[in-house]
Amino acid sequence: MAEFAAALPPMRALAGLDLGTKTIGVAVSDRFRSVASPLHTIRREKFTLDAAQVLKIAAERELGGLILGLPFNMDGSEGPRCQSTRAFARNLSRLTELPIGYWDERLSTVAAERALLEADTSRKRRAEVIDHVAAGYILQGALDRLAHLGRHG
Repeated sequence: MAEFAAALPPMRALAGLDLGTKTIGVAVSDRFRSVASPLHTIRREKFTLDAAQVLKIAAERELGGLILGLPFNMDGSEGPRCQSTRAFARNLSRLTELPIGYWDERLSTVAAERALLEADTSRKRRAEVIDHVAAGYILQGALDRLAHLGRHG
């Protein structure tokens, strides 16, 4: 995370991505990188189209970097979904100069689901928003870590 932080341009928002097999949840931060807001869910098609949508959001919002949720297994090991996320990041890095970082997303979907249940969100609405709400949890965790690094070097 320190290496990622060092590569970030000042006063540029970040995006958090929750890469699922069928969707990509997208959240964005403010320019001060203090608050993550769920934005949108991209329906996955093929890499080139998915990447184009991510990079379009990055360009429109003048983003300074991307955080990808890394779906570790509960025991901390990396399974096929981690490898898939790393492959997506490698391929995306060939198309953009934006720094790409990772954040442990193990409990982001659980936290998002709990928050939506507490808000009494309908099952249909939860299904529509869960991915970008989870992306918000991923991004907020990374923003909090970046703020901590900024204060403590």
